[in-house]
Amino acid sequence: MKTLYSKFVVTTMLVMIGSLCIGFFATNTYYHQVIKEKNDTKNVTIAKDIVKYIETAKPDDLDNYLTTLGEIGYQIYVTTGDKGNFYGGEYRDKTLSSDTIGRVLDGAIYHGMRDFPKETFVTGFFANELINTIGVPFTFENKPYALFIRPDIRLLFSEVHTILAGLIIVMAVLSLLAMLLFAKALIRPITQLTEATHQLAHEKFDTLLDIERADEIGQLAMSFNVMTGKLQENDRMRKEFISNVSHDFQSPLLNIQGYVDLLKNPLLNDKERQEYTTIIELETKRLSTLTKQLLLLTSLDQSTRLLKREPYRLDEQLKETVRKYRWQLEEANVQLTYQLESVTYDGDAGLLQNVWDNLMTNAIKYNVEGGEVQIHLQEQPTSVEVLVKDSGIGMTTDQLQKVYDRFYRVDASRTKQGTGLGLAIVKQITELHGGTVQMESAINSGTKVHIHLPKL
Repeated sequence: MKTLYSKFVVTTMLVMIGSLCIGFFATNTYYHQVIKEKNDTKNVTIAKDIVKYIETAKPDDLDNYLTTLGEIGYQIYVTTGDKGNFYGGEYRDKTLSSDTIGRVLDGAIYHGMRDFPKETFVTGFFANELINTIGVPFTFENKPYALFIRPDIRLLFSEVHTILAGLIIVMAVLSLLAMLLFAKALIRPITQLTEATHQLAHEKFDTLLDIERADEIGQLAMSFNVMTGKLQENDRMRKEFISNVSHDFQSPLLNIQGYVDLLKNPLLNDKERQEYTTIIELETKRLSTLTKQLLLLTSLDQSTRLLKREPYRLDEQLKETVRKYRWQLEEANVQLTYQLESVTYDGDAGLLQNVWDNLMTNAIKYNVEGGEVQIHLQEQPTSVEVLVKDSGIGMTTDQLQKVYDRFYRVDASRTKQGTGLGLAIVKQITELHGGTVQMESAINSGTKVHIHLPKL
């Protein structure tokens, strides 16, 4: 498997090599298109000055003069057509056609630098060949000569050029090493992140990344730690949820099993038999309610669930809820009063019915003998307000802070026929409608539940 580090190293090398090639081609092209013509013109001027001096000053020793020119940095070839002499640095290739020599002897100027072939990988400026020269004619002691000249490239490279070349090489090496070290430092946290994800895959949700950076990788590490915290909390809630579900299912099932065993006793009288069947019926209803509420919560937890909003009469729904629970109110000896404005609300009637059912059930279940329940419905300019108030046993401040937790019951002994899911359902459905739930309660002073539903 190719690692990210190896890919980075290979990419860096390819970029450097590619940049070198492109730079070479660009420099070569610039030389052929711009520098070559200027270089040719400059060297033609130098060659003309040399032959002008020879023709006017008429040095006593032409060989000595040309030798001196060769020593100060030129490669020179002088010929009469029959024979020739070289001065200065050696040419790598001394090939030169007789036609070229003949044309210069006849008075033409040879532009070898300008007309040197445009080779792809050899810059003409460095081609140490006799044909890559400037040729001019001159006359000395009434005899025609052809002078071919070019600068000695080896002498052009001074200490400064050597220092600059060394500087470029050192910069290239150090840049490469710096990029490799940077890549290593860059990839190290990604490696840590990969290892941490493997730990998460094995449900080790306490895995945290110790990466403090201000760049994108630091933000990724921070997001990973936040995600880990949420996964850890979700794992805790999942285990707690399973524990609570197991308990709430196991308890009524054990009761049903126990009382069924008691019903098998042939010596039971009718009163005892009736008592046992009533308990079995209650536990069966409790299981049914728990199952329905768990299914509802599962549905509500799905982020893809869409509300089926439709306009309907909210006051009529509340009145129907009151009629549905009339027998429970009479059985518990609880009085109910309501004040409902005529309100048409655009919401999911099916889901909101669960809200009113749970609030009514709690208001009756936790009320006192001869107590009272009040329901108010009022329409505001931007919202609908519902208040359910009872005169029941109430709750402490600590209990009030936990009432929305799933499976939490104010009655710790769980003697009441409840599931601990009702208010969690109320809160979630209300928030799905964009609303809020507020509760006020005090021991022996009852409870108020305010439902705020915004209008669309």
